[in-house]
Amino acid sequence: MAASGDLYEEALAALSSLITKRSRADKSNKGDRFELVFDYLKILDLEEDMLKMKVIHVAGTKGKGSTCAFTESILRSYGFRTGLFTSPHLIDVRERFRLDGKDISEEKFLCYFWWCYNRLKERTNEEIPMPTYFRFLALLAFKIFAAEEVDAAILEVGLGGKFDATNAVQKPVVCGISSLGYDHMEILGDTLGKIAGEKAGIFKLGVPAFTVPQPDEAMRVLEEKASELNVNLEVVQPLTARQLSGQKLGLDGDHQYLNARLAVSLASTWLHQIGKLEVPSLTQMSILPENIIKGLATASLQGRAQVVPDQFIETRTSGDLVFYLDGAHSPESMEVCAKWFSLAVKGGNQSALSEHLVNGGSSGSSHDKCSGEENCQQILLFNCMSVRDPNLLLPHLRNTCANNGVRFKKALFVPNMSVYHKVGTAADLSENDPHVDLSWQLTLQKVWEGLVHSEREGEEDIENNDKSRNSEVFTSLPMAIKWLRDSVHESSSATRFQVLVTGSLHLVGDVLRLIRK
Repeated sequence: MAASGDLYEEALAALSSLITKRSRADKSNKGDRFELVFDYLKILDLEEDMLKMKVIHVAGTKGKGSTCAFTESILRSYGFRTGLFTSPHLIDVRERFRLDGKDISEEKFLCYFWWCYNRLKERTNEEIPMPTYFRFLALLAFKIFAAEEVDAAILEVGLGGKFDATNAVQKPVVCGISSLGYDHMEILGDTLGKIAGEKAGIFKLGVPAFTVPQPDEAMRVLEEKASELNVNLEVVQPLTARQLSGQKLGLDGDHQYLNARLAVSLASTWLHQIGKLEVPSLTQMSILPENIIKGLATASLQGRAQVVPDQFIETRTSGDLVFYLDGAHSPESMEVCAKWFSLAVKGGNQSALSEHLVNGGSSGSSHDKCSGEENCQQILLFNCMSVRDPNLLLPHLRNTCANNGVRFKKALFVPNMSVYHKVGTAADLSENDPHVDLSWQLTLQKVWEGLVHSEREGEEDIENNDKSRNSEVFTSLPMAIKWLRDSVHESSSATRFQVLVTGSLHLVGDVLRLIRK
């Protein structure tokens, strides 16, 4: 195993070398010479395969990953061979490439990785440099899906749409655009119209497209772009419980009914055009076909509304520790995340834990809610990228939770462990770096303390001036997890610590590495 492990580490090191140090917010290179992607496809002999590939292409600000997961699951339940390309990964880069619903094996990954990497290394030059990190991953996905002869390739746009590497697909079967909102404004533009324009860049001449209800400004732009390209753009409404015939969706949260409905339209179009299967149109039926329901019920996606008990807490004499993980990082998704968390901890949402624990939490309803609320302590574990605005994110989160009866006992702020410029494994996670720069985490803490303070003005509680009661900044994530575990050990057996981990998918991935055996 050691040899294979070394080979894998070697591949990750080579992949890391493609990460550009330029900030994501650098506007100096609009489109970043997008046409290079076609040179790379030529070098990798993928031009013909790309024309034959039966692609479902999905862009959006929120819910595009979930929509892709639902779509893939539906097509698989009909017996088709699927390839799913999503981003980012949480623990292992292989999560980005799913074949028939499973992460690609290490062996296959290495084989395709080195084939692409070496060929590009040999044939790139000054004029055509090595592809950047995400472009390489998209090219690798194209190679994997072509070589593995998948029936359907479901591609999630990485960023934007128009200049995204996945947009090298010239003739998809169908396109989808999930909910649009403000994210990556430093790159995509500062108005919903500009953002919608970037996303609509995936529309292709005469290729049908589906979207969900959008703010007027965004919808106008989508409709404009669609009519320019003779795209039949259809707007879908959320699924109802009745259409699912009582089944629960595989991904938790009310917002998923909309993503699931978008997925049903995308999958149905593909099934009709490519699979030559007649799927009754949704308007004609009250209950979805069995295979579609099965696909929606069994879909899974790590780090989205996921509940995982800490697997390193053995003792039953102390309390227990349950993590609620959601990679929300825009103001709107913060609100959705806060609603989900409040519902999950207050009870009434059995699905949060029962059949939908993704990859290895113990199921059963004992973990997801408290019998006596006085024994439950809700704690926030948070970080976000410095291009995000915490004055938008944290109030949304705190107020939505408060409106649903959930108040955080304490907020913990930590730096991410996964270094952005390196793709690694759990072995790389640093325990504690005394020189780590915590200025951003202190900024986040200040915003949080401001919220706590303004809420408590008028309460005559002198002790509330003690900042350390409301929040704490830790120099590393392992230190924060250690603090949580120590707190659990010191507490009585009747105490349950419910920790909401959000603000960044990187943080969610790092936490999963530390709490899973």
